[in-house]
Amino acid sequence: MQAVYFIGIGGIGMSAIARYFLNTGVFVGGYDRTSTALTETLAKEGAVIHYEDNIELIPEECLQKDNCLVIYTPAIPSTHTELNYFKEHGFDMQKRAQVLGTLTRSLKGLCVAGTHGKTTTSGMTAHILHQSHIDCNAFLGGITKNYGTNYIISDKSPYVVIEADEFDRSFHWLRPWATAITSTDADHLDIYGTEEAYLEAFSKYTNLIQPGGFLVMHTGMKMKPDTQEGVTTFYYGRKEGDFHAENINIGNGRITFDLISPIEDIRGIELGVPVAINIDNGIAAMALAQIAGAEADEIRKAMLSFGGMDRRFDFHVRRDNMVYISDYAHHPEEIRQSILSIKQLYEGRRIRAIFQPHLYSRTTDFYKEFADALSLLDDVVLMDIYPAREEPIPGVTSKLIYDNLKSGIRKRLCDKTDILQHVHQRDYDVLVTLGAGDIEDFAEEITNILNR
Repeated sequence: MQAVYFIGIGGIGMSAIARYFLNTGVFVGGYDRTSTALTETLAKEGAVIHYEDNIELIPEECLQKDNCLVIYTPAIPSTHTELNYFKEHGFDMQKRAQVLGTLTRSLKGLCVAGTHGKTTTSGMTAHILHQSHIDCNAFLGGITKNYGTNYIISDKSPYVVIEADEFDRSFHWLRPWATAITSTDADHLDIYGTEEAYLEAFSKYTNLIQPGGFLVMHTGMKMKPDTQEGVTTFYYGRKEGDFHAENINIGNGRITFDLISPIEDIRGIELGVPVAINIDNGIAAMALAQIAGAEADEIRKAMLSFGGMDRRFDFHVRRDNMVYISDYAHHPEEIRQSILSIKQLYEGRRIRAIFQPHLYSRTTDFYKEFADALSLLDDVVLMDIYPAREEPIPGVTSKLIYDNLKSGIRKRLCDKTDILQHVHQRDYDVLVTLGAGDIEDFAEEITNILNR
């Protein structure tokens, strides 16, 4: 193989693999719909990228089917011209997850799956191991603030940390040595159809753990694991499980606790990102790190120095009289946990949320659950739905959520042109923007407004 071509190279997971191949020295080309900071970074690192679905723009190095691998994301529509060109001409084509699956057969895969929490948990796991004597490779679903990248490489470690994505059943390509499952709240029902099918996919995933490997599951999940003989199963939770926390102390912008573990208890842990949900994420990450052999002092230091992941509870403004947080939360339970964490950190403060729903299908499936979660607040602004890969569904708009918010709540609908108007209205102490769409594009301008 002399070249790799990526269809959808700007995706957070795809870009990590592109960096891997750039590091090996092969030619890397790719297409994406729009130019972003991530694609610009890849171009600076050597990738040849274009932004028009046009066969004539494919680099010559990527037109030889005998020595070019084509990697594509399932989010690419079946009508994509370049995708069909490579199919019709017999190129070796693999989904992103297939490539990651190959890596879990050659390295010890430490995989993190779950409806939510997997990006932060896998980022924490990678940071702990990278800072320890164990080290690791990592392919993450977000940019780590510690390293400014979603990819870590090691020439000495036998471990690879991978975010295991359930969308399109991608995680079924993996063969983990150890895995954590953070949550199984139903999602991607446009793919799975029912909650039962969604849970069944996670059960099948647990059967892919290699004999002699490990499963670390959050307590209280509906899913029943189906592991092979020789797999050790642990449970974890904030207050119960084989791995759990004791002596939790939240206050003055700090969170500390002790880890109770079947491997080794660790006292005096402090979170570098003091958000309550990171207690759960941290326990799962520390469990995987201990299973891989990281030592107590290494884990304690890494948990304090972990800076978080971009767009995951990201503090942009943090003053006594004003706080602005952006969060990638786009599932009802994620939003619930985010809001509860903010209310706990800033008890008694006036909090405004601006939420951009992600996908028409997800809004159809969960508009009541979104309304319930957002109703924990008294001030909510709802943006138009971000379509991502989908076409509009008749009758499905943000008003479905709006109409189901609790009575008495201050609520407004807005489009992108109005969002800054709601920022300028300074009748709040804490502002949080929520969503996985392009609401993040406003973060810098919102920060500038609030700093002024």
